[in-house]
Amino acid sequence: MSLHWPILRRLATHPLSVVAIDDFKKWRGIEILVAAFHIADALEDRCKTDTVGIMLPTSGLAPAAMLAGWILGKTVVPLNFLLRRDELQYVVENCETDTIVTVQPMLDYVATGGAIPTGVNYLKIEDLNMKRVPRPRWPSLRGVGKSEDDPAVLLYTSATSGRPKGVVLTHKNLGSNVAQCVEWADFDSSDSLVGVLPQCHSFGLTVLTLLPLTVGCKVIYSAKFVPANIVRLIREHRPTLFVAIPTMYGALLSVKQAKSDDFDSIKFLVSGGEPLPEAITSRFEERFGKRIAEGYGLTETSPVTNWCRPHEYKKHSVGRPIPGVRQRIVDMDTGRDLPPNADGEVRIAGPNIFGGYWKLPDDTRAAFDEQGWFRTGDMGRLDDDGHLYITGRIKEMLIIGGENVFPREIEEALNLHPSVEMSGVIGMRDDMRGEVPVAFVKLREGMSATEKELRQWCRERIANYKVPAQVRMMDDLPKGPTGKVLRRALKDYLVEPSFQEP
Repeated sequence: MSLHWPILRRLATHPLSVVAIDDFKKWRGIEILVAAFHIADALEDRCKTDTVGIMLPTSGLAPAAMLAGWILGKTVVPLNFLLRRDELQYVVENCETDTIVTVQPMLDYVATGGAIPTGVNYLKIEDLNMKRVPRPRWPSLRGVGKSEDDPAVLLYTSATSGRPKGVVLTHKNLGSNVAQCVEWADFDSSDSLVGVLPQCHSFGLTVLTLLPLTVGCKVIYSAKFVPANIVRLIREHRPTLFVAIPTMYGALLSVKQAKSDDFDSIKFLVSGGEPLPEAITSRFEERFGKRIAEGYGLTETSPVTNWCRPHEYKKHSVGRPIPGVRQRIVDMDTGRDLPPNADGEVRIAGPNIFGGYWKLPDDTRAAFDEQGWFRTGDMGRLDDDGHLYITGRIKEMLIIGGENVFPREIEEALNLHPSVEMSGVIGMRDDMRGEVPVAFVKLREGMSATEKELRQWCRERIANYKVPAQVRMMDDLPKGPTGKVLRRALKDYLVEPSFQEP
């Protein structure tokens, strides 16, 4: 069955329920449904390709546009409006769409960076006459004939080649992941969510868009992450779930007017997207009395594979695999399964694992091992209770004097310093040791620290060979759309000086 059918049924049978609140309006079920049919009407006349681009702010408009695409049997391509012009143009051309659903304010925003793609039609939602009755489509929806194995979404993710590559997620992939999350956390229509993650990314798509619409949870969207505003929304709407990335949780700590009882209604504080620094989780728990639990997943896994529920909390664990997900840890050299508590590559199987990379058969084959398990590219270990611990990224692993070092460990040490807001660590070639770590640091406003001080701080907390050879102070660090530090972009700032020995 196609992904959109359970959502359409929910909206039709609960037409007056408020299903979403964004920066502009409250959306009742009937309003999402009517908007979806109006957009579908317009798309049927204008979009002749099998794919349709969606470029919208985090809001109730995005699910309406996605539903419209699925009603017509199209593959939806959520576009990341923060990409550079050449990257966005490449995505539009690569997915072979002829139409992008958007709004004028979004086009104005993208235009400031000169990134508006060319060669496509733009369907602006505000130009549609939503007051008229849309054409009835229940008897003849083309989307009804779609198989669960047909592509539902193309999500573009970073690639080592520098060109984004499209992750093909089927109706079954996404529907399975929604069902898995619902079962794992026992969600029902009485729950509610506050979300600011972009809907053009897998976490924002599945957990903050598809899940609440399928179950009937109310979701409160904010297009921009403004810490004080997020606290206000939580205080006003009393959600039971809040999902964010670590840097967002760190920013919430800066809201002076935030009180511990603001978070009383929340059952699940979930962090994903990158490792959660101990400095943030300990400060958050101390100030607000709430423990942040980590989750894990990738775009290729739809995305959730692990989720550390509060009653199962283990420090630094991303939790046990959710229902239907199988995991193994293998030796990188031999491919053999490793015993509990041994580090190796995390490999995953399950109904939520993607169908392949769009028009990249070689990359698709390389992404799976001989037994059909997805190679995550992440290093990790499973403990005796089946809890997963992510210890690093294989492609980001540094080899320093023959020793394997992951940037995360160095960043964890730096982030514990009271003056450090965030850090990113990459490797630099060194004739003596192969590579040396170089740290880029953004300091907290009004705080100070010297390179010598931070290197000494690290020396007291990690092995000597892991201490950064350089610590460079930055006004800001390059980040992706979700706020995650982009280590690969830091390479543009590397210089070739003489290093101090740690």
